[in-house]
Amino acid sequence: MANSSLQLPEIEDEQRAEDILVHLAYLQYQQQGAIASREDLAPDIQAAACQLVSRLKQLDAIASCCQQSPIGKLLPGALYVHVTAIEALDPLLRLYERCARDIAGDVSEATIVKFHLDKQKISYLFYPDFDRDAHPLLEASIQVDFCQAQSNYRDYSTRNNPPILHRKDAFVTPDYPYYEEFAQLTREEEELGLQDLGRGFSIGTLQSWLDCLEAHGVKIENHRVIQGPDFVRASVAPKIERHKAAMVRKDLSRPVRLALEAELFTPDTTFFDYGCGYEGDIQRIAEKGYVSSGWDPYYCPDRPLVSADIVNLGYAINVIECQEERREALIKAWELTQKVLLVSAQVLINDRNAGQVAYGDGIITKRNTFQKYFEQEELKTYIDQILGVDAVPVALGIYFVFSDAAQAESFRASRFYSRARTPRVRLPDKKFADYQTMLIPLMEFFTKRGRLPVRGELASESEILAEFRTFRRAFKVILQVTDPEDWDAIADKRRQDLLVYIALTHFTGRPQGRNLAPLVKFDIKALLSSYKSACLLADRMLFSIGDLNFITKCCEHSPVGKQGPHAFCVHVNYLQQLDPRLRLYEGCANRTIGRLDGATVIKFHTNTPKISYLFYPDFDTDPHPILQTCMQIDLRDLSVNYQDYKHVHNPPILHQKDQLVGPDYPNYEKFARLSQLEADWGLWLYYPFEKQGLIEG
Repeated sequence: MANSSLQLPEIEDEQRAEDILVHLAYLQYQQQGAIASREDLAPDIQAAACQLVSRLKQLDAIASCCQQSPIGKLLPGALYVHVTAIEALDPLLRLYERCARDIAGDVSEATIVKFHLDKQKISYLFYPDFDRDAHPLLEASIQVDFCQAQSNYRDYSTRNNPPILHRKDAFVTPDYPYYEEFAQLTREEEELGLQDLGRGFSIGTLQSWLDCLEAHGVKIENHRVIQGPDFVRASVAPKIERHKAAMVRKDLSRPVRLALEAELFTPDTTFFDYGCGYEGDIQRIAEKGYVSSGWDPYYCPDRPLVSADIVNLGYAINVIECQEERREALIKAWELTQKVLLVSAQVLINDRNAGQVAYGDGIITKRNTFQKYFEQEELKTYIDQILGVDAVPVALGIYFVFSDAAQAESFRASRFYSRARTPRVRLPDKKFADYQTMLIPLMEFFTKRGRLPVRGELASESEILAEFRTFRRAFKVILQVTDPEDWDAIADKRRQDLLVYIALTHFTGRPQGRNLAPLVKFDIKALLSSYKSACLLADRMLFSIGDLNFITKCCEHSPVGKQGPHAFCVHVNYLQQLDPRLRLYEGCANRTIGRLDGATVIKFHTNTPKISYLFYPDFDTDPHPILQTCMQIDLRDLSVNYQDYKHVHNPPILHQKDQLVGPDYPNYEKFARLSQLEADWGLWLYYPFEKQGLIEG
C-alpha cells in the first residue's frame, strides 16, 4: 500500500502505521514543521512524517504515486478515486488530499476526488446519485489550487449536457457494497462495444451517451444493458460526407487574409491551397497577381500537388474523422511548404452536441459531416508534435508555421511593433525640399524600425549614399525640419516593442542570437546595445508583472482606458499605447492562444491574474453595445473560459465608451457627449451598480 520510496516504521498493523504517519505529517504541515517531538512515538515514525511533508509539494512525487496506485481510475491527466477509497491510497496522496480539504471547505458530500497529474490541484466532484444511477450526472465540483491555497466552485446542476461517469467499479475498492453490480455493468457494456472509445463514440457527457445508446438500440435499466430489436454493434461506422463541409466564401478565408495583412506575400510569392474546396482562396489570390493553385480530394482530385512558398491547410484537419488521415494531411501540406504553412481549425464552441452524434474524437453533424473541435492549446500541441515545430498563434484557431527559424522570429517580433506616425515637417527648408522625395523612404524606415538602416536594407540607398555619403548625414537634413524629440520617442517605442517580444520568448524557448533574422539583430544592436543586455532587461520586465499590485498601478496610471474596482478595460486599438508592461501581461495570455476573433475590448482583471477579450460587434454604432462573446484566459494555467451571450435574455452592455478609447478615435466626441449627458441626468443613480452593466438595468 505504501510507496516504496517511503520507509514506514515497524508497527504490527500496517494500516494503523499509515494512519499515525498521515496524522502526524498533517499536524507537522499545519504547524509548518514546528511541532515538538512526541515521546510516545518512535523517532523513526516522526522522521518518516517529516519526509512525507517534504514531498508534499513535489508534483513529480505526487504524479508518480497516482500512476502507481492500484486504487482508482487512472486517465492521462488525472487519477480519480471514490472518497471511500482514500484511506487505501499511498500515504502521500492521503496527506495531500487531507491538506486540500482545509482549503476546499465543506466537501463532505463529495463523491470522487480527482488528483491532477500535471499541476498541483485536486478536484472534488459531486455525484449525488453515484450508487443509484448507472451513469450518474456531475452536479458540482470544487477545484483546489494547492500552490495558491485557493478553491473554485463550479455548478453543473443547471446544464443541459453535464458530464457523466462510466466504469464506476474502477473508482471504488472491491469491498464497496455495490462493486459487483458496477463491474457487471462495465463488462456488459464492453462486450457490446459501448465503452470502446476507439470505435467512434465520445461518451463523457449525458447527451453524447444517450445518442450512443439510441444509435445502437440499447438502454440501461437497474445497472443492466437491455438490448432492443434495433441493436447495432458499435463497430459499425456511419458514413461521413467530408465534401459537404466545404464552404462557398464571398471573400478570402480568415487565415489567408491574415497572411496578406502580415505582409507574408511578396511579389514573387507562390500559393497552394491544400484542401481547397470551391477554390475561393485560389481565385482571389490569383486576382491579386500571385501564382496560385490547389488540390482537393473531392472537388479537384486530379490536380497535381505543387510546392509553394505559402501553403494553406484551411479548416481541413477538423473535418477529417480518421486520425491517421488527419495526421497525414498535416504532414503532406508541410512537405509542400517552402516558407509558411497556414493551419486553421474550428475551436471553442458551446453547443457542440446540439442535433449531432458523437463520433471518434469529434461529432457528426446533421449534414453527415465530421467536426473535430480543438481547444486552442490542444491545436498548437497537435501541430508542434506532429511537425516538430513551434507554431505561431495568429488568431483563435489559426497558426502560422515557418520553415525558417529566423523568419519565424522576425514575424513574432513584428507582431509587437506598435503603430507610429512619421513626424511631420515643421520648419520648411529649401535643402530638404530639394531632396524630399529621396529622403521620404529613409523617414519611413526609421518610423518602422526606430533606427537608421544599414547597407542593403533600403531599396533607394544607392541614390541617398551617392548624394550624402552616409545615412546619418542624410538624416541630419531631416532633423533640421522636424522635431528631434519625435524621432527619439519612436526609437524608445521600438525599444519597448523589442523588450516585450524578447520577454515572451522566455516561454517558448528563447532563440540563440544566430537564429534571429538580420533585421531583428540590427534592431537589437542599435536600440539595446547587445542581445545579452536585451535579454536581461526583458527578464526584469517579465519578473515585474508577476505582482498584481504592480499591474494595478500600471492600469491606474494609464493615459487611456477605463479603471473599475476590479478591472481595467481598454479598446483593442489602444493596446499598443499602454505601458509596455501591460502589453507584456496581455502577451502572456495570447502567446499560445491568440485573441478572440473580432475582440473589441481587452479587460485586465486586477484582483486575479486573468485577461478577458470582449466582442461588441456594434461598438461604433450602438450607444450601449451588447456583449456578444467573451473569452477569458487564466494566466496561471492558460485555461480558457468562453461565453456566448447571443441568446441570453439579459446580456451585459457597455457604458462610457469614450473612456475606453483616445481622443483620436472616430466619433470620440459623440461618445463623450453621451457619457456627460447621462451623468448630468443622474442616470447612474437610478439603479444599483451591479445592474448598470445589464441591458435590463
